[in-house]
Amino acid sequence: MQNKVWALPEVIDELENLIDILFEKEYFGFEEAAVNYVVELFEEIINYLPYRLRKPAPKFFTDRYGKGLLYSIFSKSKRTKWYVFFRIYRKDGDTYYQVRYIGNNYTCAQHFFS
Repeated sequence: MQNKVWALPEVIDELENLIDILFEKEYFGFEEAAVNYVVELFEEIINYLPYRLRKPAPKFFTDRYGKGLLYSIFSKSKRTKWYVFFRIYRKDGDTYYQVRYIGNNYTCAQHFFS
């Protein structure tokens, strides 16, 4: 039995765009630092999502990314938390975690209280 985590292509595209945003808005002084931040975030999600506390996603997200959606939180700093929205599938004893959306507290928080 194994846990397997993967992200939809549009999630990968958003993470690639995040690198540009982080660098252009000067959250990082060097593009390489922005790349490292995003790569580390993605690796943490891939390696630890199956072991994180998970909760049902608010309606705002299930309406956009599908029923049965769950989320887990990954903190990268005191100010920034990343919300990883995913679905779980089981087949032949393996558990699959399909990441459907990733957002941070600046883009997601308001939807938890609406």
